[in-house]
Amino acid sequence: MTALAGRPVRLLWRTGRGQVRSWVPQILARCADGTALLADCPSHPEAGGERALKAAEAVTQACAQIGWTYRRLPPLDEVLAANLKWLAGYRHPRSVGRSGLREAVLEAFARERPLLEGAEAVGDPIVVLPAVFHAL
Repeated sequence: MTALAGRPVRLLWRTGRGQVRSWVPQILARCADGTALLADCPSHPEAGGERALKAAEAVTQACAQIGWTYRRLPPLDEVLAANLKWLAGYRHPRSVGRSGLREAVLEAFARERPLLEGAEAVGDPIVVLPAVFHAL
């Protein structure tokens, strides 16, 4: 993958009865060979209902015509989803921390190491951990 984009395109099409439908896939992943993957990541298998399933068919056909791929990915494991939701709370700019902290965090984790060991290498974990979570 060479690039990722969220909600990159809105696809419009007409049903067999002439109704206009649309769908916005959640993710576009551009591949090094020039192809792409459009994907949806539902929160549960039935998310979006019949509309989502029909849209998946239309998007699959559209992607096939231009050499792309479409996937409706399986929902995340419940524990992983809960952890991701918690981690998303650290997206806020306040979690970046003081000037230079981001660079220090990236340097500390340039090699694989335990979370607390890396945080302590930068400074007080109470101060550093929000910046680590923001970087994730």
